[in-house]
Amino acid sequence: MFERLRKGEQRGRARHRAGSAKGGSDARSNPKAASGRGRSERGRSREGVVDHRLDQRRRELVRSRRRKWWIGVSALLGAVVVVVIGWAMLHSALFSVRTMSVVGATSLVRDDVVSAAGISSGEPLISIDTATSATSIEAIPLIKSATVQLRWPSTVQITVAMRTPIAYVATRGRYARIDATGRVLARSQNVPTKFSPVPLEMQVAGVTPGKPGSWLPDRAGPAVKVAAKIPPAFRGQVAKVIGNADGSVSLVMTAPVTILLGSADKLHAKFSDVAAIIAGTALHAGDVVDVSVPQASTITRAAS
Repeated sequence: MFERLRKGEQRGRARHRAGSAKGGSDARSNPKAASGRGRSERGRSREGVVDHRLDQRRRELVRSRRRKWWIGVSALLGAVVVVVIGWAMLHSALFSVRTMSVVGATSLVRDDVVSAAGISSGEPLISIDTATSATSIEAIPLIKSATVQLRWPSTVQITVAMRTPIAYVATRGRYARIDATGRVLARSQNVPTKFSPVPLEMQVAGVTPGKPGSWLPDRAGPAVKVAAKIPPAFRGQVAKVIGNADGSVSLVMTAPVTILLGSADKLHAKFSDVAAIIAGTALHAGDVVDVSVPQASTITRAAS
C-alpha cells in the first residue's frame, strides 16, 4: 500500500513539472498573450493615477471656492465698516459748519441772506442742500442770484449778486425802488440817492407798486425799459420818466424840456437824436422835442 502511495506522489510531481514547462513554453511560443497581460496591468496602473489626479483637482476646486467665498465676505464686511466710519466722521463736529462767508451782499441784507439760507452753526456739511438754500436766498427782493458752496471741512460760502435800482415810484409818501426787470426791491421814506447811477423818478399811468418782491404790471414795461437804457451822456439831465396810458414814454428834463420818445423801440437811435439836440440846440423851458421817429425829430417851442 505504501508503495502505491509513493508512486502516485511521484506521478503528481511529474505532471506539475510538465505543466510548468508547458506554461513556460506557451508564454515563449505566444508573446502576444504575454504582452496583452502587461498592457492590461499598465492600464490599470494609469487609471489609478488619473483617478488620484481627478480627486486632487476636485479638492483644490472646493478649497478655491471656499477661499473666494471668504474673500467676498471679508470685502463686504470691510466696505460696511468703511461706510459706517465715513458716515460717522461726516456727521461729526470735524465736518460741521463753523464759518459762514457771505460775498457780494451789502450790510443791509447780509443778515437776511444768512437767515434765508437756513444753515445753522454746527450743522454737518454733508446734510446741507445748497440748491434749496440758494433758491431761498434768491427770494429776497434785493437779490438777483445766489450760489451756496461747501468749503470743506467747515465753511459755507454764499455768493450773491445784488439787484440795482434804476428808478423809483412815489406812492403814498413812500418811494418804491424798481430794477431793470420791473421788480419792486424795497420801500423807503426818502428818495433813494445812495446808488450809482442815481435812480430816476418814474410815473406810470394807473400803476401803483406792490410790496417788495412783486413786479410792476406789463403796462409799466416801456417806461422801465427806457429808464434802464438812458445813456450816461444825459442821464443826469433827466428829472422824470413818464409812462403814458397809450404805452408811449416821455422824459421830463431838468431844463424843464419834455422829450417825446413814443414807443420803447429803436431807443438807441432816439437817444442819439436827443443827445445831438441837447448838444447843438438852444432849448428853453417848456419846449417839446419829439424824437418818436428817429432822424426826423421836431421841436415845438413853448409859447412866449
